[in-house]
Amino acid sequence: MSEEKKERQSKYQTFLIFGAPGSGKGTQGRILGQVPRFYHCACGDVFRSLDTRTEIGQEFVQYSSRGELVPDDVTVKLWRAAVEAKVTSNAFKPDIDFLVLDGIPRNVEQARLIDEHCEVVQIFHLSCPDRSELMRRIRKRSIKENRLDDATDDVIQNRIHQYEQETKKLLDHYSAEILTNINAQQSPIKVLQDIIYTVTSLRVWQKTSDEVY
Repeated sequence: MSEEKKERQSKYQTFLIFGAPGSGKGTQGRILGQVPRFYHCACGDVFRSLDTRTEIGQEFVQYSSRGELVPDDVTVKLWRAAVEAKVTSNAFKPDIDFLVLDGIPRNVEQARLIDEHCEVVQIFHLSCPDRSELMRRIRKRSIKENRLDDATDDVIQNRIHQYEQETKKLLDHYSAEILTNINAQQSPIKVLQDIIYTVTSLRVWQKTSDEVY
C-alpha cells in the first residue's frame, strides 16, 4: 500500500456543510447526526461545551476574555481535541462513521489545517440568494432560542457580510468535483432529501455500506 493511500485511510471521511447564517446548515447537520454511520460536529457546540480548566481551554480563554478572535490554529486544535475525545469514548467510530462538519472550517487557513486530519468526500453548499429570507430565519431563530444577540438587523447583516467576504472563499479551496449546490430555500425535508440522495449515490458511501452491512 502506498504512503499516500495509508495517509488517506488514516483521515476522517468527512462531509462539509457550508452556507450563510440562516441557511439551515446546523439543522441539516443535527438531523444527519441522528442517522447511523454519521457523526455530527458543530463548531459552536465545541466552544459552548469547552472545559476551561484544560490547557487548551485556558488558551481559548486568553483570547476570548480580551474580546479577540481566536487564532485559526487554536480553533482547529480545539476542534481536533473535541473530535478525538468522541473517538476515545466510541461516540464517533471513524472506521465506519462519516464525520459531518458545520461551522468549521470558516476560512481557507482553517481548511488547510483541517485537511491534515480529514478527507473531504463531499461538500454541501446550502445556497440561499434571498438575503431577506436569511434575515427572517435568523430573527425567528433568535426568538425561539432566546439568542437576542442575533435579533438586530445590523448584527445579522454583518454576519452575512462576513460569510460572503471570507467563508465563501472556501468553495474555491476545494475541487468542484466534490461540491453539491443545494437550494436552501426549499423546505428542510426537501433539503435533507437532496443531501441523502447525493450521499447514497457516492461510491465511497456504497463501498463502506457494503463493508459494514
